[in-house]
Amino acid sequence: MNRHYVLAAGGTGGHMVPAAALAAELTRRGHRVALVSDARGVRFPGLFDGIQTHVIPAGRFQVGRPQGWAAAVRDMLRGRAMARELYRNFRPAAVVGFGGYPAFPALLAAFAEKIPTAVHEQNAVLGRVNRLVARRVDAVATSYRATERLAPALAGKTKLVGNPVREAVLALRDRPFPLLEEEGIFRVLVTGGSQGASILSRVVPDGLAMLPVAFRRRLQVTHQARIEDIDAARAQYAEHQIAADLATYLPDMPEQLAWAHLVIARAGASTIAELTAAGRPAILVPLPGATDDHQTVNAREISEAGGARTVPQRDFTPVELAKQMQRLGLDPA
Repeated sequence: MNRHYVLAAGGTGGHMVPAAALAAELTRRGHRVALVSDARGVRFPGLFDGIQTHVIPAGRFQVGRPQGWAAAVRDMLRGRAMARELYRNFRPAAVVGFGGYPAFPALLAAFAEKIPTAVHEQNAVLGRVNRLVARRVDAVATSYRATERLAPALAGKTKLVGNPVREAVLALRDRPFPLLEEEGIFRVLVTGGSQGASILSRVVPDGLAMLPVAFRRRLQVTHQARIEDIDAARAQYAEHQIAADLATYLPDMPEQLAWAHLVIARAGASTIAELTAAGRPAILVPLPGATDDHQTVNAREISEAGGARTVPQRDFTPVELAKQMQRLGLDPA
């Protein structure tokens, strides 16, 4: 039976990428999908091609800034009204929230219209918006066996489903790890996620430059950097004579993962899901300012399993990176 579904997600790639994966699967099954997001969420090229998208005001309640809460409430109420109007026309069978502020008014509208609801939590800590609605939705989907800030009373409607990844990433499971020869090219992918990471642009070029000459000459780097950091990072790589391609956005991330021997990255939920699906080892530098320090918690499971090494940002220096790289480079297995 053909059904209509609304997916609500906001802002960052961590929310948008799994929403796009679900949208693609529902569309493949013959259903119609509409996306509710904010201006940031719809800017990712290629993620929601062919999907009906709606930008709504969401309101952002910033801790420590109560002077902005009144405006945030007004925006949230406007967003809820716009979502209710969409639902009356689109008539969704369910509304699925993926976190981020735009999911909040979309789910409130679904409660008001008595539409079945679910939320998906990508991180190992239940996010702020999902915590606000968890008791009212019909189902909670999690990505980790242990999810912090998830009330035990919700266990009956909680299902471990993992973090959806795009089909192109899932296909990497069937491709062998790229050949790694003792004197061959060693390919490194550096990515800070959808928001970039200035710390990676500052530290990685200098850290790689500290490697022994024979190892350094083997390196081939692809580095996704923030627009304000890219010129300086490019100059650092050139100064150290390290072969590097830099871009502010990598639309072909699945292909980049396919050829990478090692990934240096933040510890966002989508990044870790794609690393585990592709089977690529990583050096992870969790974002220290992430809400509830969820990136550190995200990285715990993959690091304990031996799939990554986690380095807190305060310890992520060129010297530490060089140490980690040498240990990995000397142990190809």
